[in-house]
Amino acid sequence: MSDNKSKEMARIAYHALDDKKAENVQVINIEKVSVLADYFLIASGSNRNQVQAMADNVEKELGKAGYTPRQTEGYQTANWILMDYGDIIIHIFDTENRLFYDLERIWRDGESVAPEQLDEGEE
Repeated sequence: MSDNKSKEMARIAYHALDDKKAENVQVINIEKVSVLADYFLIASGSNRNQVQAMADNVEKELGKAGYTPRQTEGYQTANWILMDYGDIIIHIFDTENRLFYDLERIWRDGESVAPEQLDEGEE
């Protein structure tokens, strides 16, 4: 997969989440452990409106860069919104569901990526 493209997508998505005050944003590089995607982004919001606002902002910012989601699920209930962009998959949870599903534990074999690393020109 083209790592630069997926890294760029992850960077845009991270900043879009951060702009909407996402809590505890985790970026996990799963390239070496899964064929699903290169990056998982996991974030949480304190209520339904914030969770939806984060998803809206991600879609808007990635859209400006020419990326459209393959699939978005869970938007109406907003307890877990999954946004599949192919190279990256974004999970936006409310606090309770994030603790319950604990994706960080499930994907612990992936490599945690600091936000600064996404902003760097090279790995």
